[in-house]
Amino acid sequence: MCLALPGKLISAEDIGENRLGIVRFAAGQRQVFLDFVPEAKTGDYILVHAGFAISLLNEEEAREASELLEQIGMLEAGNQDTLPDTSDSYNGPGVGSQSLRFCGGWPVRAMP
Repeated sequence: MCLALPGKLISAEDIGENRLGIVRFAAGQRQVFLDFVPEAKTGDYILVHAGFAISLLNEEEAREASELLEQIGMLEAGNQDTLPDTSDSYNGPGVGSQSLRFCGGWPVRAMP
């Protein structure tokens, strides 16, 4: 199952026709596509699903969402050292197959 996770945008840049950013989550950071939230800027909190930022959040909403995910056992907070190296990198213009495999690398667990 895939989840939308809250994170903090720590950098953003335009690459080809896409806007990408690095987002810090509770258990690491990932490169994500920012095309669905063009107003997102460094320091903003965003909701990310399958490698795409889908919504802006305020800091309180991001904190609450992270806490709820952790409480129900879906988020492994603080396990940065055990996160597998599955970071995707951008390989050229357009959205390619690399962007579609983000979900398997997110720091979440299957429902108990």
